[in-house]
Amino acid sequence: MSDADARTMRAGRRTVEIQRPGKVLFPGRGGAAEYTKGDLADYYRSIAPYLLPHLRGRPLMLERYPDGVDGQRFMQKNTPDHYPDWITRAEVAKEGGTVTHVVCDDTATLLYLADQACLTLHRWLSRTDRSGGVGHPDRLVFDLDPPGDDFAQVREAAGWLRELLDELALPAAPMTTGSRGLHLVVHLDGRHDFDEVREFAHDVAELVASRHPDRLTTAARKDDRAGRLYLDVQRNAYAQTAVAPYAVRARPGAPVAVPLAWEQLDDPGLDARRWTIADAADQARTDLWAGLPSRGRSLGPARRRLDGIRS
Repeated sequence: MSDADARTMRAGRRTVEIQRPGKVLFPGRGGAAEYTKGDLADYYRSIAPYLLPHLRGRPLMLERYPDGVDGQRFMQKNTPDHYPDWITRAEVAKEGGTVTHVVCDDTATLLYLADQACLTLHRWLSRTDRSGGVGHPDRLVFDLDPPGDDFAQVREAAGWLRELLDELALPAAPMTTGSRGLHLVVHLDGRHDFDEVREFAHDVAELVASRHPDRLTTAARKDDRAGRLYLDVQRNAYAQTAVAPYAVRARPGAPVAVPLAWEQLDDPGLDARRWTIADAADQARTDLWAGLPSRGRSLGPARRRLDGIRS
């Protein structure tokens, strides 16, 4: 491979080589722009100041497409031996053993993952560097999954879920997924384990679905949803992941998962793929989650309020 087939990028004290930067990862078709591996690396370097705070200390599952989005997908949990030793790793328990995940703590790691054609970073909802460890999440995620591409249905459901969370005095922040739906993210203090958090999320979803049974469902089987939006809380479990804020999705045009201000959901022109690697950094420059409390909330008071509403 000649020098023309590689590009060197600086990230702090490190130099990362991007092999075949001109390789097309996102073919341009159907009106979508074409993007290369070099474009992906440029995006992740530019977004790093906003993305890294959402990644540090969290084990990752890497969604890789070495031959572009039209090629084979690899969902990678374990860190290969050939990855540089300066990349942070986290060894976590799994059934019958352990698995060693990549942890992305710096821009150089982001660039290296871009070189590996890692398009999407899926993060754990817990951290390795907190007192509770990876068994105690500091994020709770409600995944609003519509039956089709009707984002108006998603906006409607987000409003109903927010109303209930406001009753529980539990702030939540919306984020487009870059695919079809929306995530509502709640910051927790990490005192509760995954089983407690998932049970709470399930009970919240059941209650809001019971208030709007013709529009919302918690049925995991698609055949049971009958055209209703699915309130998915399955990500709130040990070793499960959720797409990270500002991560790229493996879809035409390279859409990006982007945090929102609640007011933006009032825009009828908004959809889950509104931002791409071409303009997501513009949205990131405003701290749209600034209204969230600086410290995560305990679920104890919210659980008591929820139990009172349900009784």
